[in-house]
Amino acid sequence: MKKIAVEQSLTNVSEALREKGYDVVDLKSAADAENCSCCVVSGMDSNVMGMQDVSTKAPVIEASGLTADEVCSEVESRLQ
Repeated sequence: MKKIAVEQSLTNVSEALREKGYDVVDLKSAADAENCSCCVVSGMDSNVMGMQDVSTKAPVIEASGLTADEVCSEVESRLQ
């Protein structure tokens, strides 16, 4: 089963991914992204100070403007 880290504010996305059989963990810090197949973030606080640190090699999906179903489709396409 693929493990997906999802930002806490995205409860609808977490529920949709769980329904599709994914192991969903809360993404609170960079350590939570370890050993995950994919990460889903809200995009609300991305690159606030103009700095970006890469803490995972897994694909990161920004969920802003997407429905839960669209995020699930994006996760599935990135994991193939």
